[in-house]
This record gives sequence, structure tokens and C-alpha cells, in this order.
Amino acid sequence: MRQKVGVLILHGAGTPDRDFAKKLIQRISEDFRKKCGLDEVDLEFEPVFWSAVFEKEQHELWQNMQEEADLDYRRLRQFVIEFLSDAVAYQPTNAGGQNYDRVHSLVAKSIRQLKDRAGENAPLCVISHSLGSIVASNFFYDLQHRRNNIRALTKQSSDETPIEQCETMALFYSLGSPMALWSLRYIDFGSPITVPSPGIAKHYPGLTGEWVNFYDKDDILAYPLKGLNDAYNQAVTADMEVNAGGLFTSWNPLSHAKYDTDEEVVGRITDGLITVWKTVNANR
Repeated sequence: MRQKVGVLILHGAGTPDRDFAKKLIQRISEDFRKKCGLDEVDLEFEPVFWSAVFEKEQHELWQNMQEEADLDYRRLRQFVIEFLSDAVAYQPTNAGGQNYDRVHSLVAKSIRQLKDRAGENAPLCVISHSLGSIVASNFFYDLQHRRNNIRALTKQSSDETPIEQCETMALFYSLGSPMALWSLRYIDFGSPITVPSPGIAKHYPGLTGEWVNFYDKDDILAYPLKGLNDAYNQAVTADMEVNAGGLFTSWNPLSHAKYDTDEEVVGRITDGLITVWKTVNANR
């Protein structure tokens, strides 16, 4: 029986549709099937709708702001409120895990869902967009290097299986990531996660993974990562510049929302998944 690969998908800032990952899943599945010549795709996908934690409060904030003042640039302001409020509300506090813990518990529950379908030893691929890359990075950094930062809800939402303990993470893709800006919170710009996870060798000897960071030079929220410091230069396999979007979006900041439609992005992710899938199934 072939080993499947689990694919975790985290959306960016704001409140997208609950089926935000549907088209990306279709594109990756079709590309995987075409390149491998398979009738069935040995991938299990699990989207993480983490902004549900803030959805109600964001709506109330936006309504309150409109009632109190006659504001210009309403659509742009709504985006700013959604992006900044997500970023602010997500930050951990001294009073407890709060939203940080609530968001991470959703990530943990999603990985548990992957475990149930793909197996507890399934190699893990993480695709994260925008602020979702910060959420994913923090979640896996806590598991790899800062376990005392894992709060109660998150602990309750996961078991001691390899995939849930970040032992089998092989691929990490950050799309339109503002991680470079977040690095200002730390001395010398901080430390990155390790991809593939150090523990993967005991499950899949010889498996090599990758961290590819996609950015569009017209996307003012996205930045390359390898130049942050030596640690990031070693951790990130490649900063890949792409031209995301179409006629009306590829040349301006609206490209931030179009990475999941870009053929280069989809193709590189699919190629990484195929490499991992072939490696773990070579002797089956």
C-alpha cells in the first residue's frame, strides 16, 4: 500500500471564504496526476480556516468604525483592518495563550485530521500564505525549539504521533510572506524553523525536503528571506520571485492575493510533493 503525503494549507490575513483552498487543491491535484500518470492522487489535503477565531470580532469592529465616522477608501480600510487586526489579535500575551493558543489549536486539530486519513507517519507538506506563514512558522517553531510555549488548548488538540509532533514535516512553502517584517521582533532577526524536520531521518532516511519562499516584487507585503541572516540563508532553500496575478493584478499590490493561481508556484509545489512521494514509496 502506497504512503500518502499530507498537505496542510493556511490562508492569509483577513476572512476568506471557507472553501478558500478549493482551487489550489484542484490545481495541485491535476498537476500531480498529470506528472505522475496516476488515476488517484496520493495526497490528503487539510485547509486550516484559522481566521474563524477572529471573524466575529472583526465584523463588529468594522461595523462600529463605519457608524462612528464617514471614512474614505472603505474597501482598502476593510483590508487594512482585517490584516492588522489578525496580526495584533494573534500575538501571545502574558495573561495566557488566548488567541495564539486558539489559532494553534486549530492547526493541531487539522494535522490530526491529516493523521487520521494519511497515517501517523505521513510526510507533511505545509503551504502557507501571507500571515498564515507566520502562524505556521510559530506553530512548528514551538514544536521544534520552544515547547514550553505550547499552551493548554494546543496540547489537548494533538497526540504524540510523528506527524502531530512535527517529526515528518518535509516541505514548507511560504507565499507572499511578511515574515521578514516579523523578524524585527527578535535580536538579529530571529531563528527560522528547520525544514525538513530533524526527526524525519528516523522515519524516512535519505528524504530531502525544501522551504521555498515565493514573492512578487509588486507585492508590498512579501519579501525574500534568505538575506535576513545566516540562519535563514541556510534554512530557506530558495527565495523564488514570481509574477502572480493576471492583467489587472500582476503589476500592483493586488498580486498579494494571487499566488495560488500562479503556474510557477503550483508547479514548484507539485514537483516537491512528487519528489517526497516517490522517495517514501520507493521500496513499497
